[in-house]
Parts: sequence; C-alpha cells; structure tokens
Amino acid sequence: MEFSQGFISAAYIVAALLFIFSLSGLSKQESAQTGNWYGIVGMVIALIATIADERVSNVFIILVMMSIGAFIGLRLAKKVEMTQMPELVAILHSFVGLAAVLVGMNSYFEVDHNTASNLVQLGGDLLPQMQMAMNIHLTEVFLGVFIGAVTFTGSIVAFGKLRGVISSSALMLPHRHKMNLAAGVVSFILMVMFVHNGGGNFPLFLMTVIALVFGWHMVASIGGADMPVVVSMLNSYSGWAAAAAGFMLSNDLLIVTGALVGSSGAILSYIMCKAMNRSFISVIAGGFGTNVVINNDVDYGEHVEVQAEAVADLLKGAKNVIITPGYGMAVAQAQYPVYEMTQQLLAKGINVRFGIHPVAGRLPGHMNVLLAEAKVPYDIVLGMDEINDDFADTDVVLVIGANDTVNPAAEEDPTSPIAGMPVLEVWHAKNVVVFKRSMNTGYAGVQNPLFFKDNTQMLFGDAKDSVEQIFRAL
Repeated sequence: MEFSQGFISAAYIVAALLFIFSLSGLSKQESAQTGNWYGIVGMVIALIATIADERVSNVFIILVMMSIGAFIGLRLAKKVEMTQMPELVAILHSFVGLAAVLVGMNSYFEVDHNTASNLVQLGGDLLPQMQMAMNIHLTEVFLGVFIGAVTFTGSIVAFGKLRGVISSSALMLPHRHKMNLAAGVVSFILMVMFVHNGGGNFPLFLMTVIALVFGWHMVASIGGADMPVVVSMLNSYSGWAAAAAGFMLSNDLLIVTGALVGSSGAILSYIMCKAMNRSFISVIAGGFGTNVVINNDVDYGEHVEVQAEAVADLLKGAKNVIITPGYGMAVAQAQYPVYEMTQQLLAKGINVRFGIHPVAGRLPGHMNVLLAEAKVPYDIVLGMDEINDDFADTDVVLVIGANDTVNPAAEEDPTSPIAGMPVLEVWHAKNVVVFKRSMNTGYAGVQNPLFFKDNTQMLFGDAKDSVEQIFRAL
C-alpha cells in the first residue's frame, strides 16, 4: 500500500518529535520508561512510512529481513544480562557503521558517474549546478563510508575489550599518533582526488581499507579507564554515520535521527570527559596518560581482611552509611540483596545513601539502572559531586565491586595513568569496607592504595554472597 509523499513527510515529522520526546524522557529515572515507549512508537511509525514509500521495492523481502532481525533482537533482549549491556551497545554500533558503508557503496555504484560526467560536459548553462550536485553526492558517499568504516571496526574492538576477549590495556605501537595523523591526511587527499575526478574505485576502496584499520587502531590504543568515553564516542559516530546515510538516500528522518544520536552522543562524551578530567581530543587520539609506565613494584603495605559478621557489627553502630557500587556488583548481581540490606538499615534508623561515579560500570548510568531495577529509592541515589563532601562525616562506606572510581592514586600520584580523574573520596570516612573477589587491579590495570589504608578492611568473596551474609547477621 503506497502513500503520498506529503503523508510520509508528516509521518517522519511525528516520528522525529517522538524521538526528541524519547531523549527527553530518558534524561530522568522517573520518566525513562515513558521515554522508551516514545522511541518505540516513533520507530514503528518511521518503519511503516518508509516501507510505504513508492520508491521502495521488494517490500516482501524487506519484511522477511525485518522479521528475522526482530526475532534475533527479541532473543538477545531476553537473554542479555545488565552486565553485558555495554558490550551489546558496542556491537550494535558496529552494525550501524557497516550499514553506512554498504549504503555508501551502493549509492556510489548505483550512479553511472561516467555518464554523469559526460552530461556535465554537455550541460551548457546547467554545468555549474550539475557539477555542484555531483560533487556534493561524491563527498557524501566518501564521508559516509569513512565514518561508517571507522565506527565498524572501532566498535568491534570496543566490544572485544568489554567482553574480555581483547586486553583492556592500551596498544602501545610506536609512533601511533603519527600513524593516526597520517591516516587522516591520506584520507583527506583521497577525498579530494575522488571528488575532483568525478569518482573512482581506487581512492574509495583505498580509503575504506585505511578507515577500517584506523578505527581498529584508534580504539585499541585507548586504555580500559577511558572505555566508557569510547563507547559514548562510538555512539556519536554511529549517529553521524546514520545521518550520512540519510543524505545519500535523501531520507529526511534518517538525517534528523542521525543528528540527534550524533549530537547527544558527543555531548555525553564531553560530559564524561569533564567528569573524568579528560581531554576529549586526547582520548580519541589514543588515550590519556597511556605513555605513563605503571610501576607494579611499589610496596603499599599489608591489607586487613574482615568477615561479614564484623561488617554487620560496624553497620549496627553506624549513623551514616554510604554504599559505592561498581562493575563487581553488576557481575555478582548483588543489587537485590543490597536493596534488602539497605531496607534493613533504614528500618534501624541508619541514614543510608548511594554514591554513584559518572562512569561507574561500563556505561554512564549503568549503576543507576541496576539500582532502579532492584527498587532502590531514587532519592537516596546521589551523584559524585553531590556526595563527595559527606564522606568525612560518614561512619561506614561499603565499596561493592568498585575499584578505579574510588582510587586515591588519582589525587595522590601524579604519575598514575588515572591522575587527575575525579573519584569518590571514600578514604575520608571513619571505616571503609571493600568487597572484592581478590586483590587484583581494576579495569584500568592500576593498583589501588585504598586497599592498604589504615581505615580500610577487605571483605573477599562473591559480592552477592557477602551482602546476604551481612543481611542475615543484621
């Protein structure tokens, strides 16, 4: 069933507004579910309007492919754990990048550029307009393929690092910054050649290979401490890749949606870099501080181990308690017993709050979602800037699975790879209990002096089991 272009344009406008409402809703925990529904309805409208366009052929094949994709998506959505959500987001970004590459290649080969060049030469008064149109089209193709290729391989590397199949440490190739710069300069020269010559397979294919290698190398050169920024950055790239595909397909909704995703991802990356005291340019150029050599031979002293029953006694005598969760809590799925323990402490008249670092976990908001999933009240979940000054007046801090985000080396050791990164200053509390499986370093590969401070005790074991033991003791 085909609809008029006016109807399709109106549907696109409605879908775009719903996507904007979706982003607005997702900005607050209370309205996040409504924001999700806005996005779902907007996407349904967008798909129906696109399929109904008279320019779309082979609708049956498209519907079959959509059905297969929907089935895979539903299966993944039901099986994926919250701990796996960051890596799922990363691999989905790679799909967007690959789609942009394929759309760009198809858009280029669909047009007979030799015929177009001949028409331009015979165009007479229309020569400037036709030449300009062809140059714009070729530029769209080139940039779309470049951004898509970088996003594709970069997202695969990010997925591998988050999944643990690729080392989270930065790849320290010699002259890596010069290699990145050379890749950018050569790609720009190839674009000029591509547009000036009215196309050409060689510059397009060579640029695609360079962009694929560049995307892989750029993300591989970034260390684990900066991976949350990388995932957000790739989210922005995928948006611009989608917008580029929209220009090539003359699809207004794809342009608007891609611009929304691209700009919001860029803003989020900037906010995260500011929260981590990072330079955005430094991160994407190969990682902040990756030239610093990590000294693993420093003698920090001996750590003190504690048992769950002793932690319960500490909590019973406390007036103010702060819980700082991290990725370890997500892995152990300890958010549910943490909620039960929190309710028990609140019932005893103890003031309990949560301190959330902006990049706790593997994605911004990761811990907030986990706690909301466990029904932890929103009003006791506070950000780092809201709670950092209160640690000095806190009796007990429970560090559940966090590591790099509570590392005092960020403030005390100027040679540390995380030096200058704002962290939760838990060491100012009277007592700190760290829940960990072992004394291994965190995702950034940096030792944490907090574990060896006089007011810190280590509770080893699975975080979920440890919290349940404390709950029973309470």
